[in-house]
Parts: sequence; C-alpha cells; structure tokens
Amino acid sequence: MTQPVVARSDTVHHTLVPHEVVLLLETDLHHGLSEGEATLRLQRFGPNVLPQAKSAGLLVRWLHQFHHPLIYILLAAGAVTGLLGAAVDAVVIFAVVLVNAVVGVIQESKAEAALEGLRAMIRTEARVLRGGQARRLPSQDLVPGDLVLVEAGDRVPADLRLVRLAELRADESALTGESAPVAKDEIALPRDTPVADRRNMLYSGTMATSGTGAGIVVATGAETELGEIHRLVGTTETLATPLTRKLIRFSQILTVGILTLAAVTFAVGAARGEPAVEMFTAAVALAVGAIPEGLPAAVTITLAIGVTRMARHRAVVRRLPAVETLGSTTVVCSDKTGTLTENQMTVRALWTPAGIVEVTGSGYAPEGQLLDSAGHLAAPEENAALYWSLLAGACCNDAVLTFNAGQWALVGDPTEGAMAVVAAKAGLDRAELVSAHPRLAEIPFSSERRYMATLHRLPDGGLVVFAKGAAERIADLCAGQMDAAGAIDPLDRAAVLAATEELAGSGLRILGTAMARLPADRMKPAEFNPGMLADTLVLTGLQAMLDPPRPAAVTAVQACHDAGIAVKMITGDHAVTAAAIGRQIGLLADGGQREGRVLTGADLATLPNEKYPEAVERATVLARVSPEQKLRLVEALQARDHVVAMTGDGVNDAPALRRADIGIAMGRGGTEVAKDAADMVLTDDDFATIEAAAEEGRGVFDNLTKFIVWTLPTNIGEGMVILVAILLGLTLPILPVQILWINMTTAVALGLMLAFEPKEVGIMRRPPRDPNRPLLTGALMVRILLVSALLVAGTWWLFEWELAGGADMAEARTAAVNLFVAVELFYLFSCRSLTHSMWRIGPCTNRWLLAGVGVQILAQLGITYLPAMNQVFHTTPISVGAWLHIGALALIASAVVALDKRLRRQIM
Repeated sequence: MTQPVVARSDTVHHTLVPHEVVLLLETDLHHGLSEGEATLRLQRFGPNVLPQAKSAGLLVRWLHQFHHPLIYILLAAGAVTGLLGAAVDAVVIFAVVLVNAVVGVIQESKAEAALEGLRAMIRTEARVLRGGQARRLPSQDLVPGDLVLVEAGDRVPADLRLVRLAELRADESALTGESAPVAKDEIALPRDTPVADRRNMLYSGTMATSGTGAGIVVATGAETELGEIHRLVGTTETLATPLTRKLIRFSQILTVGILTLAAVTFAVGAARGEPAVEMFTAAVALAVGAIPEGLPAAVTITLAIGVTRMARHRAVVRRLPAVETLGSTTVVCSDKTGTLTENQMTVRALWTPAGIVEVTGSGYAPEGQLLDSAGHLAAPEENAALYWSLLAGACCNDAVLTFNAGQWALVGDPTEGAMAVVAAKAGLDRAELVSAHPRLAEIPFSSERRYMATLHRLPDGGLVVFAKGAAERIADLCAGQMDAAGAIDPLDRAAVLAATEELAGSGLRILGTAMARLPADRMKPAEFNPGMLADTLVLTGLQAMLDPPRPAAVTAVQACHDAGIAVKMITGDHAVTAAAIGRQIGLLADGGQREGRVLTGADLATLPNEKYPEAVERATVLARVSPEQKLRLVEALQARDHVVAMTGDGVNDAPALRRADIGIAMGRGGTEVAKDAADMVLTDDDFATIEAAAEEGRGVFDNLTKFIVWTLPTNIGEGMVILVAILLGLTLPILPVQILWINMTTAVALGLMLAFEPKEVGIMRRPPRDPNRPLLTGALMVRILLVSALLVAGTWWLFEWELAGGADMAEARTAAVNLFVAVELFYLFSCRSLTHSMWRIGPCTNRWLLAGVGVQILAQLGITYLPAMNQVFHTTPISVGAWLHIGALALIASAVVALDKRLRRQIM
C-alpha cells in the first residue's frame, strides 16, 4: 500500500474532484478508514494538535529582564548608594528593578498564551465515519483520509475537502475575515483560488452555520491553514516599542556620559596628587548625581496612569509600553466589520417598479423611517409592491431578533435580520405577520439555486409563495412585476438589472423579493418544489443592504487625519463593498479606486517586491487580504519607518497583531487568540476608541518627555558641580548623601506629579512624531543645558557668598541643597508645557502637582531645621538672608526659561 499524502496549506486538494481526493488519500467515500489503518496513520503523522512552542524557562526569562542599559545604571546606582551608607535608598532602587523584572515576566507569559489559544481551538470532538460506522472521536485522533461528518453548529476539526453536502454554509471570518457565512459546494476550483474563495474546502477552526456535509481530512495539526498561522505567530518577531527603543538609546548615551565624567574626575584628581580613595568617592558622587534614579519609576507610573485613563475610554492595555506606542502611531490598519462598521446588516434602500424608498436608522434596532424620493413617509398600505416586498422579506425568513439588557441582537443570518428589521420600521409586526401567514413548506437556500422560497396560508384561505434571493435569480423566476396599485405588468428585466447594478455600485448587497398567489386547491404543501416556480412569480422589489459605518467612526477617522495618522481599512470582504464603506467614512474620494487607493489581495500578490512598500503606503483600502499578506503589509509599512497599529479579531490576524508596533484586538467579537497576541483590547470594538486612546498615548509621551526635561538639569548640574570642584581643587559644595536626598525626594514629590498632567489643548492637531527623532530634540537639549548651567553657576555663587558672609561649611552646603530644590520646584511649573507659558495652561490645573510641591517644601524645612535630619544629611539651619538669595536665584532661572520659550515660539 502506498503512503497516503499529507496535505499542507500550499497543496491543491481544492483543484481535485472528490474521487481523485479519495484515490490520493486511499480512503472510502462510504466507509471511511478502517480502525487499523487509522491507528497506523496516527502513529505516522501524529495527533491533530498544534505543536507546543519551546520557550525559555522562568528563571531565564526573569534574568533577561535585567539585560537593559537603564537597568545596568539602576543596579550601579543601587550598589553605589549602598556603599555610601544610604541603605534605605539602595533598597528602594533595587526594589524598583525587581518589580520591573517581575512585571516583565508576567507580561511575557501573557503574550505566549496566544499560542495556547490557537491549540485550544482544535481541541474538540468530531463525528467520523470509521469502518462504515459513525462515531464521535476527539479531534486530536483525526488522520488524513478520515471521513468527517459536519452539521450546523460544529467547529471544523481539521482541513477538509468536501465530498457531499446539503445547504452547507460556514462562518470563516476568524480565518479569512469574510464577514458573511460562505456557501459551500463540491466543484473543483482553479489552482490559484485564494483560501477565502475555496468553496469546496472547510478549514480547521471555522464553524458550520447551516446545512450538513461530509469531507475527507486532507491536513491535520501543523499542516492545516490554522497550523500555518500558528507557525507565523511563533516566528513573528515582537518589535521593541518606539518608547523602548528611545529609552535604550537614551540610556546608552547617558551611561557613556556618566562613566566618562566619572573617569575624568578620578584621573584629574589623581594627577593633582589627591588621595585615590577621596577621588574614587568623588567620582562615585558624580555618578550618583548624574544618574536619574527616578526615571524608571516615572516611566512605570506615567504609563500606568495612561493605562487607567485608557480604560475609561474602554481600551484595556495588556502591556504598559503600548500606552505610549499608540501615541507614536503614524498608520492605523483597521478591520472593517465591527470596528469601522456596526457589524449589523441594515437595509438602506428599497427599490420597487414604482421607485426607490430610502430607509433611515442602522443596526438591528427597529428604529427608523421609510422615505420616498420627496422625503415623505412611504406608507406600505399606499404602495402594494412595497408592502408585498416587505411581507416577503419578513415571512421568507428564519432569523430571530431578540431584545436583552437594552440591546437588540440577532440569531441567524445577518441579511435575514436586516429584512426583518426593515419590515418593523415600516410598522409591520413580524410576529403578527408570521401568525397570519403560517408557513406550510419551504425550499431552503442553496448556492446552486441562490434563492429561498416558502409557501404560506393566507388569512382568506388561499396560498401565497414568497421568495427572496440574488436579484438576477429572482428575476429569472418572474414573469411579471407589481406596481404601486397592485396591478401585474410584464417584467421589465432590463430595468431590474439596471437598478441592481446601480445599487451594487454603491457597495450595497442586493436581494430580490417576489410572490405569487395560488388558489387553495392548487397544490399540497408536500408538492412544493423548485420546478414549479419558474415563470410563476411576480417581482415585488429589491432590498439593498449594507453593514453601516459606526457614526463615531467618521469623526474618529477625520480626527486621525487631522493628527497626521494615516488610516487603512484591511478586510476580507470584496473590493466594491470595502470601497463603498471607505467612501462613507472618509477614506476614499469618489476616484479612489482609479487612483490606486483600493488594492485587493490578488493585486498585492502580483506586485514586484520593489514596488510593494510604496503601493501599500499609498493604498487606503485593502480587500480580500490573506493572513500572510496582513503580516507582510505591516512589515512593508514598518520598512518605510512607520509606527503601525493593527486591529484584528480573528485567528488570521494574530501574526500581524504580534508583529505590529501595537496590536489591537476586539473585546466583544474577537477570538482569544487575537486578544492574547495583542497589546491592547477594545471592550467596545469601536474605531473611535482607538482615536481616543491615541490621544491618551500622545499625552503619556508628552508627560514622559516633560519629566526627562525636568530631571536631567538637576542630574547634569550635580555632576558638573562636583566636576568643577575636582578640576579646580575646591571643596565639594554638595555631599553625595545630599545629592541622594535631592534626587530621591524631588523625583517622588515633584517629578512624578508630571505623570498626572492633563493633555494639552490641540494635542491631536500635531503631526505624528518622526519615529527616527531622538527622545530629546536639539531645542530641549539646549534648554536642559541652560538650566544645568544656571544651577552650577548659582550653586557656586551661593556657596561662596555664604562662606564669605561668615557662614560655616554646613550652612553653605545646606543653602546649596535648598537652591537645587528651589530651582527644580520653579522649573517644574515651566515644564508643565514644553512650548507654552505655565500661565496659558493654568497654574492650578494639576492638583497632584500642587500637593507634591507642598510635601517637598515640608521635606526641605525638615532637612534644614530638624536636628535628627541635620545629623544624617550633614545640614544645619540657615538664615532668612540665605532663603532670600535662594528665592531670587530660583526666580531668575525661571525667568530665563520663560524667555527661552518665548524666543523659540517667535522663531517657529
């Protein structure tokens, strides 16, 4: 016996007719595999499960959290602080490092749950024909060649080539992005047919929604389409966020600068003949002063506050850096269904031979009106064709609308739900209609017939046939058409098809409706069959429907454009439908398709590599896109230096979500796989939430930048004060323990309060930050150095002035310590806006900052006047005159910064 073929995702089973698949996999259409053969194949090919991902152990992952330049600086700062005898401060620094490491491990563990989510999707049972007997087996026991029986509600356990079916439809949205259930058939297809259009296949992880079928297993486990996505998720690199990259670069520069200054300090002192131990202490003091110990805590707290604020906007952040990343975004790649649209099919227009009726309202709530061309209410009782079209849509219908917890929901096909809702908008109570017109028989929808028909009893005892389906197919069944008065005229097929084409050109899905009255004795319900319908029906109209855009999406897309953020809609739907939605939400102008703004998956597949990134960057609507193409789209945009946010809800989105700079999953309709692979989850699935979260992200980055611009002058100033003392052979004006006091207290009481700073007005009218721009611009570096110079000059002047005025060394140093804190305090208010005056943003709009200022003032009074603190920090009470000098120097520094801001605004 020859070896059975195991199908991979790139094989061609969809090109073969059923009996060729049977021969290829050596199975039987009526009996399936024998138990013995199934056991052999299970041993050969392994269980139908996705492979376990190899991951580093907990200890390795925990140690990896320390592999970061900023962490090296913190560890060094902690060690130096401990050596200097400040045990409490050393413990605080080490605690920050340890907490950050634990949080990092937890976050990594959650991210790896994406792979487990994929494996869980195929842990189900399947109904299999083995040896001619139908039996239920765990899906992991399936092997290539098994004959699997599928019915409505079953999750597909492996990739199947269908060999027989009856009215089978499948929800493949999780795999392909196609929003509507897909009708299946057995016909062999061309080799290049994309996965989304392979009607003769069922794929692992999808769901049968109606009908029944049987299929031969052609791929299991890692060889399935789902397995291919699993491989992509497992191999997709998770990129560092823009903030992480900038902090790494900033930390590297800071590390080199600190070590260089410390080495210069030691070398100069040693060259002057100073004792080596004293010079080492001085070098350590310089390093302690230059290290911004509060930066890691500031980053963590600022991001955490951003998380809390985003949660109020219904955006749940799973990884802290994602908060800032969204604010750095230059491109948002968004799903269409449920994110930009309501995910609720809605009838937008009704065409009858008497004219077009517009339908208002959206979603499944029966709230809206029917308006004629003049804008007046269209009354069904005055338009017979309209009435019978609505009646046909309501009665030839299996959907059920429910109202729970204040929301309307649908059980059934979305198009049938739309037809039930439009009847209710017209004032027709569906329950009463169904009761008055009981169904006697039906011809269910099939992909071959492309229509559904039902037979009903009329209140007068007669019979009526209702039919709905593809417009051209319904027209084929009709000999006449109904006018507004109810008269039957010959069918104007050309007019019907022209109306269909016009409505479809707007991206609307068109269904035709028809009816036929029959005498009570014309037929028996058991005789109702498709053969009797040809040329007997009367066309009543067309119902044109669309999944409407979310009202807030239009505004949110415009807000993103105003902020310089490009929005791209990526969907599994057809190009015409996608383009229509794109125009409605402002992504496309009328000429968008001619301008190359709409691309399909087939277009992308034929693009040369050198033209691909530019074409993707120019396009705004991308339709019929496969999982591999979504991942390549993200990579192409990143190659052009974009910071990419990617939304998704299905299994097919997981690799792209993980690769994107920020992956955004849908909380309501999203799969667990998508949620686990994402950085952020939207609890309302609304694009407007992304725009609001992007605004919060920009605010987070602003506040982090403000903290760095505020804290660095102190660190540089402290280091330079010590360096000047060593170079000139002078006494240190500030001791290392005093430097630690300044750094730790001001970072907590003053600097961290910037994390609570409200967003500045106009934050979403700025262009996105250049991803390649450093954390600190040249203008900000000039300001940092300016304030540092003011601190150095002011400290030395005050120190020498106090000594010259008769103060002892402890008093002079205490005055210098308080000057540093006073300048930081005044400068803090300036840093609340990096471009505008503090008076413009309001001095009292951040209550946390005012509270922090109060705490810092009390702390400075304590270190200055409390004997116990005097002893620990080598300070002593100072005179009123010293305080006046401190206040004057702080005011001068504040005035210089304000002048710098004003001059730069004038230049800009």
